[in-house]
Amino acid sequence: MTTENRKTKLSASEIIAVISAVGLIGWIITDFFGGMIIWLLSYGLIIIPVILLYTFSIFDTIISLIRKGKQTSKIKLTAHGIVVFSIFAFNLYHSEIFKSEKIMTAVLKDDLYYYRLILRRNGNVENQANGMFGFSQTFYGKYKIENDLIIFSEKPYDNDFIPDTLLIDKEQGALFMEKDSKGKFRTEKEWLNHFEIEKNE
Repeated sequence: MTTENRKTKLSASEIIAVISAVGLIGWIITDFFGGMIIWLLSYGLIIIPVILLYTFSIFDTIISLIRKGKQTSKIKLTAHGIVVFSIFAFNLYHSEIFKSEKIMTAVLKDDLYYYRLILRRNGNVENQANGMFGFSQTFYGKYKIENDLIIFSEKPYDNDFIPDTLLIDKEQGALFMEKDSKGKFRTEKEWLNHFEIEKNE
């Protein structure tokens, strides 16, 4: 085997760095599909080994940097650099930096889920649904406010749980969802018939 062929062959530590980095990024992406925790609970036999391999790899790379300095494998550095960039980009995406200003936030809790409705100045609305075992998912929609009504042109949910129109009751600090047989909103607070408007908004 020539010296050139030896240089192109990946070492075991480089293979571990690449595989664990790809696996970790894949796990991070699952946050958009129900949340990282619920995927960890569902596929722990796959994800936990990836986390352990990545932990080993990051320590191995740090030790290599201390001992070898600039001679440290570029493949390992690139793999870990992409993971760091992915984590940074993920947190930036979820931050408020590039989002329109909130004009109202309201919450609803039932036995299994916690819903947080966020209305933004640019007409976008988010419904952050959090449930048991770390389930987390955000639904997006569009809205407009007419008098005391919130009207969704695109509902922030994938079924009829949230209707296309909500009534704003500022005195009670609530967004009412249900109507009576005459088509008028029921404005008596009952379980699961309204969102509570957060007072700090």
